[in-house]
Amino acid sequence: MKRIWGYLSIITATLFFGISATFNKIMLQEIEPLAIAALTYTLAGIFLFSIRQSPLKEKVLNILNKKNNSENYINRRDYLILIITAISSSVIAPILYLNGLQQTTAVNASLLINIEVLFIISMSLILFKEVLKKKDILGMSLLVIGAVYLATQGEIADILFKESFIGSLLIIAASFFWSVDTVLSKYLSNKRDLIWIAGLKSSIGGLILLLAALFLGMSLKPPWNMIPFLLFVSIFSIGSAFILIYFAIREIGATRVGAIFPLSSLFGAVFAFIILGEPLTLMELSFGLLMLIGVFILYWNPKKSSS
Repeated sequence: MKRIWGYLSIITATLFFGISATFNKIMLQEIEPLAIAALTYTLAGIFLFSIRQSPLKEKVLNILNKKNNSENYINRRDYLILIITAISSSVIAPILYLNGLQQTTAVNASLLINIEVLFIISMSLILFKEVLKKKDILGMSLLVIGAVYLATQGEIADILFKESFIGSLLIIAASFFWSVDTVLSKYLSNKRDLIWIAGLKSSIGGLILLLAALFLGMSLKPPWNMIPFLLFVSIFSIGSAFILIYFAIREIGATRVGAIFPLSSLFGAVFAFIILGEPLTLMELSFGLLMLIGVFILYWNPKKSSS
């Protein structure tokens, strides 16, 4: 029964991340992509460190570490991994993603995020010397087919000149850098102070992005009507989601987390359809589901399911 909290954590994180595509798309109407990334990650860091300095800190950590043999110490290697994941997932990935989202629909961006799983499996093959099975080839093929269709909308001719295609490529590139974070985060998920880990990751990214935005002379004063979206993405889609994902990896393992997280793409497409009124065509839905089937095949272990 205790593992149910791991499943609930990752499903909650997928909901938070799924709706962020819609809210980011709304903010892009009035705020530059780099400014959005700088503000949201900085606010996420402030939120997390505020929790850590408040009386809530021990209550939250006790809940997260209940019945767990977590580590209290953080060594130099951990900090090195933290810096790498921060730059990858909190600097490079959001810049690529928001610029890509500006050039394509939130529905398309949400469905394309599934390609992250392909990068995760590929890196595991290289780093951990895992063996590629026949089912893995099938799963990867379905992911590639779905990604190619969503990126090109089924129109192969002249795609290089279409703004939406460039946007899709940026989304795919962002997925790669988020996959780097996912693969390396398992080394940090067993730490007791996940608030510190998540807060530092957000703050490193936020500070770098803020300096870049200031250097380029961008305005960091968001319109009042955009503040609720900024706060939601910062507090829930980034700050809370970081902690929930770390906790879920610890409770149910990185493999199950990787298998469940692609649900965020489905949630994202539905939110964009309901809130933004973006078209969700039968073909987009079909190829999005094809990618989800590919994800399931990649993570499906017939030996475990039969035991």
